[in-house]
Amino acid sequence: MLWSAALAGLLLAAPPQYLVLNTAAPPTAQLFDQVRAGCGTGSPARRIGVAAIFSYLHHPRERVLADLREFLRLAAVTDTPVVVQLDGENWWGGRPDLWNWWDPAQPGYDPANRQNVEWTGWGPQHAIQIAWRNWGRQIRVLPPPNLLSPRYRAACHAELAVLVPEILSWWRQLPAQQQDLLIGIKVGWESSLGVNAWYYPDGNALLARPAADDPQTGLRPAEPPSRGVVTIGYAAASTGGLRLSGELTEADQAAVVRRHLADLCAVHARLGVPRDRLFTHVAGWREGELLYAAGLNPHACPGWSFYRYASDPRRDAGVQQALTQSDAPAWAAVEWWLGSRDQAAWSAALAVTLADPRCRYLAVYNWQSICDQPAVLQAIRDACRPAAGPPP
Repeated sequence: MLWSAALAGLLLAAPPQYLVLNTAAPPTAQLFDQVRAGCGTGSPARRIGVAAIFSYLHHPRERVLADLREFLRLAAVTDTPVVVQLDGENWWGGRPDLWNWWDPAQPGYDPANRQNVEWTGWGPQHAIQIAWRNWGRQIRVLPPPNLLSPRYRAACHAELAVLVPEILSWWRQLPAQQQDLLIGIKVGWESSLGVNAWYYPDGNALLARPAADDPQTGLRPAEPPSRGVVTIGYAAASTGGLRLSGELTEADQAAVVRRHLADLCAVHARLGVPRDRLFTHVAGWREGELLYAAGLNPHACPGWSFYRYASDPRRDAGVQQALTQSDAPAWAAVEWWLGSRDQAAWSAALAVTLADPRCRYLAVYNWQSICDQPAVLQAIRDACRPAAGPPP
């Protein structure tokens, strides 16, 4: 009884938690309505929210601003808490002036752009032209950015200088009873090297060939730094002065990601984003790998992806170790997915993940994958009922 009373007191004093549905499609009024109809609005202690991704190097600034403003407007008129993800890593097709170093027939061509993409060895002669990603199926993508390239960093800073004040202005103008509508801004998207954009051996030679000829071996993600394909990160390590020769290591890659996220978070902080509204996003694919701690910095709260350990984040040793090093006021399951359609399994997993009052939010990836699953929607509604709380 004493433990129950103490826990109840802790929950009453804690900030609200949020169960967030991430959208893989552009957010619309219809989507907000669908989420409310399917999941309800939650309770004061645990609210239902929506998350959306804005890739600021992939689309023209005017379009990104318009989409962001509409998303924030819909959040206010529907009284829906939101997470705004600002992505400059995974999609940057709108800036060939940064990445096109090889094709003079296409916009943005400049051989000096070799400095802005990743390399497979020490020197720009090893610059890559193509990479691969698998988010359900293997696709070709652009070469990943050199995360420490001055021109790339300046491009990110320039877009953030426009987008972040837009978010803060909207938030500050909300009435007092709606100040919790900004759950947070998310920085990074499983930030890493050679995972969400990897390079096959002799990959540049494949660019002129049909995608059907591409290797299908994929990654061995638990084997950093190469992940079973080709190690990349040489450009960032070289640019950042971390290493200029020898074998690139897992520690080098983690250091690049840490510096990249710390820099972006410092920009957000200078623009006025408080620490409890800013979250990083990293992940780990091997037990305890160094990347787990790369999202820790003094400006933000850490966040991780949960797939293998979605049913019980307490079993994720990498996350738990990183949490012991963090002095942030909160953390988040910023990308979460349970490979089940069973209501009981979802109910148990949601309860365990949100059991820690420091877990500010859990983001289900994606709404489109569960919107037609009544059992899953019921589990989400149940998790956010007024009596919801951590299991005994």
